[in-house]
Amino acid sequence: MYNKGLIKLFAFLFGIVSIYQLSYTFISSKIENEAATFAASKISESDSDFADKREALETKYLDSIGGESVFGYTSYNEAKKKELNKGLDLKGGINVTLQIKIKDILSGLANNTKNPVFLKSLEDADEASKSSDKTYVDLFFEAFDANKGDTRLASPDIFFTKTLSEEIKSMDASDQEVKPIIRRKIDESVESAFEVLRERIDGFGVTQPNIQREGNSGRILVELPGAKDKARAQELLSSTAQLEFWETYPKNDPNVMQFINLANEKLRSLVDKDNKAAVADTEAKPESEIDSLLSDVTQDSLDIASQVNPLGDLIAGIPNSYAVAEFAIKDTAKVNEYLRMPEIKRLIPNAIQHVKFVWERPAKGSEVIGLFALKGNRENAPEMSGDVVSGARAQFDQFNRPAVGMDMNVKGAKQWQKFTSEVNLNQTGIAVVLDNRVYTAPGCSVVGGISGGSTEISGDFTLAETKDIANVLRAGKLPARADIIQSEVVGPSLGHESINSGLMSFLIAMALVLLWMVFYYGKAGVAADIALLLNILLIFGVLVSLGAVLTLPGIAGIVLTIGMSVDANVLIFERIKEELAKGKGQALAISDGFGNALSSILDANITTGLTAVILFIFGSGPIKGFATTLLIGIATSLFTAIFVTRLFVEGYSGGKGKVLEFCTGLTRNLFKNLSIDFLKKRKIAYVISGTLIVVALVSLFTTGLQQGVDFVGGRTYQVRFENSVSTSEISSKLTTVFDKGTNVKTFGDDNQIMITTSYKVDEDGIAVDEEIQEKLFNSLQDLLPSGLTLAEFNNGGTDDVSIGIVKSKKVGPTIADDIKKNAVWAILGSLLVVFLYILFRFRKWQFSLGAVVAVFHDVLVVLGVFSIFGKIMPFNMEIDQAFIAAILTVIGYSLNDTVVVFDRIREIVKERGWSSGDNVGLALNSTLSRTLNTSLTTLVVLLAIFIFGGESLRGFMFAMIIGVLVGTYSSLFIATPVMFDTLKKRIQAGKEDKVEDNE
Repeated sequence: MYNKGLIKLFAFLFGIVSIYQLSYTFISSKIENEAATFAASKISESDSDFADKREALETKYLDSIGGESVFGYTSYNEAKKKELNKGLDLKGGINVTLQIKIKDILSGLANNTKNPVFLKSLEDADEASKSSDKTYVDLFFEAFDANKGDTRLASPDIFFTKTLSEEIKSMDASDQEVKPIIRRKIDESVESAFEVLRERIDGFGVTQPNIQREGNSGRILVELPGAKDKARAQELLSSTAQLEFWETYPKNDPNVMQFINLANEKLRSLVDKDNKAAVADTEAKPESEIDSLLSDVTQDSLDIASQVNPLGDLIAGIPNSYAVAEFAIKDTAKVNEYLRMPEIKRLIPNAIQHVKFVWERPAKGSEVIGLFALKGNRENAPEMSGDVVSGARAQFDQFNRPAVGMDMNVKGAKQWQKFTSEVNLNQTGIAVVLDNRVYTAPGCSVVGGISGGSTEISGDFTLAETKDIANVLRAGKLPARADIIQSEVVGPSLGHESINSGLMSFLIAMALVLLWMVFYYGKAGVAADIALLLNILLIFGVLVSLGAVLTLPGIAGIVLTIGMSVDANVLIFERIKEELAKGKGQALAISDGFGNALSSILDANITTGLTAVILFIFGSGPIKGFATTLLIGIATSLFTAIFVTRLFVEGYSGGKGKVLEFCTGLTRNLFKNLSIDFLKKRKIAYVISGTLIVVALVSLFTTGLQQGVDFVGGRTYQVRFENSVSTSEISSKLTTVFDKGTNVKTFGDDNQIMITTSYKVDEDGIAVDEEIQEKLFNSLQDLLPSGLTLAEFNNGGTDDVSIGIVKSKKVGPTIADDIKKNAVWAILGSLLVVFLYILFRFRKWQFSLGAVVAVFHDVLVVLGVFSIFGKIMPFNMEIDQAFIAAILTVIGYSLNDTVVVFDRIREIVKERGWSSGDNVGLALNSTLSRTLNTSLTTLVVLLAIFIFGGESLRGFMFAMIIGVLVGTYSSLFIATPVMFDTLKKRIQAGKEDKVEDNE
């Protein structure tokens, strides 16, 4: 090998750089462990809320030493930024996909026009978006073209507005001139939303957050590793930050009281009598809240003692604030339903005809919530908007309670003084409304109003809430609503377990492979092991250098890379053994062995790499992590196998009197002198494979596959209990609460279940998520420890006990369709790319056909196994994105195996001709040692992950284990026979003496 010095230098430098990059991870972990030890020594477990206190003390400790020098070249703060990024499944945290509502942006650009053509086009675009891959703006333009008649986009009541007057010069502008302007404005709005969200996330307080746009779809992916409070994170991300200041009506305003009284009277005749208690059974009771509320209203009083009051009976109290009344939080939906009724709206007195009813923000732990009546106007616009706010900060009020301070610009300061002056004269309140919720509603006692433009939002806030509110106000408002269409939440305890299980599977797989190489190849195996260890070091070093995220599937990708690295070394060593058997000297045999194996190694790795690239393009989240590590692993394993292994092999064999044998006493004669006639057995193989495929197809068309929420949409919750539970018992409970689309099954241990439901799958918003979690909590109460709160249940229990929802996932129906389409395109794309690559390499379509038929065979068998055994196996066998990753990996592995065989066929036929197929059998026998060796080591690796890698990877690994088994079989008994049979007539006619070489 030439340039040995250069190879040694590169290997040394790459190793040193990788160690340097990984040193930041070790430093940050070491200091965090010291902080945890320090906190534990200061705060006893007997203290109340010791976990929270320890966490606060750890944070304080890390802040205090964060800038100090460590080992003379870094600090903790710097090391934390440069450490290895761990994904949610290893660290816990939150992953959401936000859909910016392009519809809202279009409406805003058109000044919320009521133009019927515009509104009809929006409705049509909404409907079309449910089944189309096109962007929303494209669908809107298509709908507008179909509906417009003589209407133009540049009409004064559509887009020829003051806002767009500098862009659209004339109302006579054609639609083709206006469309690119609207597209640009929408892109600017989405980019603005992206920047706003990034500023909010920067202030959220998590390390290594990730935020990225997904093309021009209007979607934004946000990952918050380590975030624990999912409700806080979801609210921060989906909040539009629409800050408004409204004037309330005075306390007990007669017109408001009159309306509530009239509404209550009217509802008696509207509400279904069957849903109310019978009048005869209604017990007399003391003066109710509605009596007190209406006591000052001069009209006939209600006979509360003998009649049912649909609205009045829901009132839970009369607040001291400017709120109209208090209601139980669980009754707010019913109150909203009543107030939205057309018959009720018609009862609003003329004096308050533009009244706007808004709920207050519920205090943490409270069961009641206030309803405010705000002074509206014809335009439904507030007295002041949040545009005037120039700064915001978390602070403490005069009673030392957490509050939010705000500063206003010059224009806002003048408006604020005028507004507060009027409020003082009218004896009304100022409702501070953020995203349609009243955060506080104080009065103003300052004559002449508040000057200076500074004010304060105070209420029942926690310090974290005031920080979030200030953060949101500083970052500004989103240009449109952001709906969470996909989310995944992993509890920190589950992340910790995943690290342990992932590390365990990695170490076991590594140890087994290292031992096998030494057992099979002796001292040569030691050289391969050294190269393999360097390969692992380089993979992690590259991951850190690129800032890539390590996920649990990523660890699987690394472990799979071990198998691929072994494959390259096996190919090399087997070829060296062949050269030695020909009587060549050791140095020449080594040189020729490496040279002859190179073509097979490159072809095998390129085909696997192509499937990994497709997986990276079409996958998302952890699947991208799998593809990333696989691609990095392919590159590093090629370098270490081809160059580093050779350095050690040549270095050892070059010594005086040293002979390097590529076997041991036990393996010396294995697979020698084999003469299996594979082609003669092809008809039996066709029958066996045909039977398997027919059985698979019958099962697929009758039983089908268990599609996960990735493909059908819905919500899934991984719930852990203290003791074993019955899935049938829980299923019967939840079916009555949700609907028939709810599925419950054991997930791993018998104290852990997976709940999947399609309940309200079409509805977005935090309120729906909270509703479902509350119903889960209430339904499972008798199976949970006493004293466990709803918040603890939602966050996976306490620091002491992992109980409750340890992982949750939500996928909206729209994004589920996209995921399914991407999966289909990924599989078809990989087959097409591989077909073309093999056609390019072997110059005969028969080789490509054989490879693709074998791949189809393997995929159908794997799908059939999942269809037949999906409900039998004691682990999750749902079809999701991870399964698609497994299928693509199976495709890559099958092709890897097939290409190695085809390479040997090409080599032997080139030398000796086809000889009516005899030399095809010779090629298959000569590669059998490599095929079985590689398959065995790969299976050992996959089994290690399957057994020790954790429940979430079992279905993924099972698919790959089946894929490796059928892939090994198909490369021998399907790919090669199909290739031979399609070439047979030409071979027999003497038209195919050799395979053209493309090297």
